[in-house]
Amino acid sequence: MTQTSRVSEVFRAFLLLGVTSFGGPVAHLGYFRTEFVARRKWLTESAYADLVALCQFLPGPASSQVGFALGLMRAGPWGAAMAWLAFTLPSAIVLVLFAFGAAVLEGPIASGIIHGLKVVAVAIVAHAVWGMARNLCPDSTRAGIALAAVFAVVAISGPLGQVGAIVLGGIAGLVLCRGMAATAESEALHFPVSRQVGIIALVLFGGLLAVLPLLAGMAAWLDITDAFYRSGALVFGGGHVVLPLLEAEVVQSGWVSADEFLTGYGAAQAIPGPLFTFSAYLGALIPSGGSLLTATLALLAIFLPGFLLLVGVLPFWNDFRQWQWAQALMRGANAAVVGILGAALYDPVWTSAIIGAEEFALALTGFLLLTVWKLPAWMVVIVVALGGVLIAT
Repeated sequence: MTQTSRVSEVFRAFLLLGVTSFGGPVAHLGYFRTEFVARRKWLTESAYADLVALCQFLPGPASSQVGFALGLMRAGPWGAAMAWLAFTLPSAIVLVLFAFGAAVLEGPIASGIIHGLKVVAVAIVAHAVWGMARNLCPDSTRAGIALAAVFAVVAISGPLGQVGAIVLGGIAGLVLCRGMAATAESEALHFPVSRQVGIIALVLFGGLLAVLPLLAGMAAWLDITDAFYRSGALVFGGGHVVLPLLEAEVVQSGWVSADEFLTGYGAAQAIPGPLFTFSAYLGALIPSGGSLLTATLALLAIFLPGFLLLVGVLPFWNDFRQWQWAQALMRGANAAVVGILGAALYDPVWTSAIIGAEEFALALTGFLLLTVWKLPAWMVVIVVALGGVLIAT
């Protein structure tokens, strides 16, 4: 396969995910696992879990960082760019249209499709949890670590609980998993990023974080860049965690009213793709710009710091993973990732979608189509979305 073909393959795969991936950041990881581990076999189960654990540790939108890394691994820098663009653009376009007054999320058929797509997220995440548990928790030790991670996430909600669960899982792996034989877990992940490029990316990340506040006030576009870059740089776990930072930047500054902010947040909940595309909606409403240009600037600025950090860390990742103690740590961390995904299967994925027996039957149908009949995820999405329309009407 030529490089151009690989880039095209990445774009098509992520565009399909960009219009179907409901359920929030953790659900997106389930979609990615189904598409790129189970179906396309771009990487192994353990390598994927390693990547997820790394992105959960870094500030920024974790699911988008995983998608960016997958595109980078498959087709180089252009693949990374196309993965981000294809996964992000559908929801960004919808939210910008919504900001400009287009009724793109209204009507019984539209609401039925959206409801069906939320239900299919239950099936996708359940399928991911089932597959990852079989591969990454094959013994009682790692199953126990996964169960402990569930309790950690339930006890401490939000990204703090997720990051804490991975840290504790890694510590447990160091203590309990050192004697296990090395398997495919030590397989290297190959990213076309040199150490020099990684160092430049880390310097650029820190430099922009330090310099942009000093330049704020000189021009409107610098104010926007600073506000959204800082929001993207200082949040762990992504998703809903960025909301208070954005509220402080755009509502308290007077750029956007509180009602506009909450209305846009509600719309962002009803569409697929990363919640960080909420920034495009806010950028479109900023009085100093209020245009497609400011929406694009806000969107790019909020994603940039997370991607710079990821590119900075990736060149050193394989060296870290080759150490024996690091492999034990990653066994525990990967088991914790399974637990985190399992907890997310209940809340928010299940609680937001399964409101009655009809939704439960529809989600079970989707799960069986994936596990027994082994249909591709996009086909299951279509079937369950149509089921959502029937329920709504």
